[in-house]
Amino acid sequence: MANADERRFEVLRAIVADYVSNQEPVGSKAIVDRHNLGVSSATVRNDMAALEEDGYITQPHTSAGRIPTDKGYRVFVDKLSEIKPLTSAERRAITSFLDGAMDVDDVLRRSVRLLAQLTRQVAVVQYPMLTNSSVRHLEVVPLTSARLMLVLITDTGRVDQRAVDLGEVVTEETVARIRALLNTALGGRRLSEAAARVAEVPEQAPSELRDVLVRVCTVLVESLVEHPEERLVLGGTANLTRNVADFPGSLRQVLEALEEQVVVLKLLAAARNPGAVTVRIGGENEDEQMRSTSVVSIGYGMDDMLLGGMGIVGPTRMDYPGTIAAVRAVANYVGQILAGR
Repeated sequence: MANADERRFEVLRAIVADYVSNQEPVGSKAIVDRHNLGVSSATVRNDMAALEEDGYITQPHTSAGRIPTDKGYRVFVDKLSEIKPLTSAERRAITSFLDGAMDVDDVLRRSVRLLAQLTRQVAVVQYPMLTNSSVRHLEVVPLTSARLMLVLITDTGRVDQRAVDLGEVVTEETVARIRALLNTALGGRRLSEAAARVAEVPEQAPSELRDVLVRVCTVLVESLVEHPEERLVLGGTANLTRNVADFPGSLRQVLEALEEQVVVLKLLAAARNPGAVTVRIGGENEDEQMRSTSVVSIGYGMDDMLLGGMGIVGPTRMDYPGTIAAVRAVANYVGQILAGR
């Protein structure tokens, strides 16, 4: 029976490959002609009947052809023994496209464009989660004698700028003392820890600096708290409209769902570990509006530290091996870039 099961999986794999490529139901003759399975059309027909009975393929209309179901795609993805390697041209494109990035915002914008181009699907990248970031440096820049600019730089390359009105004139020496006090107190600390620590800075400072530091720290804490509205970058939405037939009666729902940040964050929720790819197919997606789609997601980060998630959204009829390879490669490179910042 094991041999029959293996052969049926080969038939399923042939149906998936042909349907993804041609968007046409696949018949037994096409499988025999295009794939070297070493069996007759009659055997393939019997295998297709067994696959249909088990719910792995279905007949969309009265033609002899079959298409994969969500269950069929699931077993196909689960049994992928190897991921289709990226071509050398694709690897070079990733390197050259991301190497020129100026900061974390640029890295993520480029990553989304690149993923959308490589997969021809919708790409989404989550900003590095601030709770996993640490303060690398806080620059304090005088704008006027009574106004400062705070520039918070994290170890993940995030830069946040805030202006502070001091209510009094300060000297350059005072600015230097404030800069030193804050960097001593916050440097190297996780942002969640730094946010709690900021309140203690004025209390422990010399009396002549306390009033100014209260104003500075009140504004600074806004930079240390996560801002949900800044957490996602989305690109390639127009790719979904290339094959409207992949979303019978549901494309508008999918597009509307992608505008909801909460929905998109849920799609990335399974990406908990850097480098671990998760594939959710059709009905496996929690949101009802997304049940005609598949989501390939991955966590990106440094070593074992998860910084955020990224992935693609597309129809269930997609090139899963190629998509998984592209998502994994881009995530790995983004993790390396941010680790070097």
